[in-house]
Amino acid sequence: MNPDDKSLFLDAMEDVQPLRRCTDVHWQPAATPRTRQPVDTSQLDNFLTTGFLDVLPLAEPLAFQREGVQQGVFDKLRSGKYPREASLTLLRQPVEQCRQQLFTFICLAERDGLRNLIIIHGKGRDDKSHANIVRSYLARWLPEFEAVQAFTVAQPHHGGSGACYVALRKSSEAKLETRERLAKRSR
Repeated sequence: MNPDDKSLFLDAMEDVQPLRRCTDVHWQPAATPRTRQPVDTSQLDNFLTTGFLDVLPLAEPLAFQREGVQQGVFDKLRSGKYPREASLTLLRQPVEQCRQQLFTFICLAERDGLRNLIIIHGKGRDDKSHANIVRSYLARWLPEFEAVQAFTVAQPHHGGSGACYVALRKSSEAKLETRERLAKRSR
């Protein structure tokens, strides 16, 4: 690259901010605070399967919709219209570590009554890439949680094919809150 090209490039990029790199779980503040019960996930049996894996082709999008989930709810999830309450990043981590982190993440989200999550797994350039292996395991693992009602590929501004939205079922506490709110409205 000659000095003029480098100067032009640096001028064009001067207002660009680097993306944050994070491998942590991020919890968004709850709109209505709920009582938190302690959950010791080390005492729980991680039931997520391992072993032989059918690798999903890159062209096949991640998608799952449990029976009983309304199509409108799934469409709204797919279009990214639900606020994401927590995120998990699984980039460049061994599969077993991803398995453990996903198990803990979903258990904690369920405990906290969260409904809408995003999981960043990365984009693979070919079917055998690490990111696509993790993505394929996610397609197997997420339906193994009874709490997971649906998941789908994220919108491009949330990571596109390198991330997925996950919808968890409503907790009994949240169902009760909704019933009470609707009962007050109908009086």
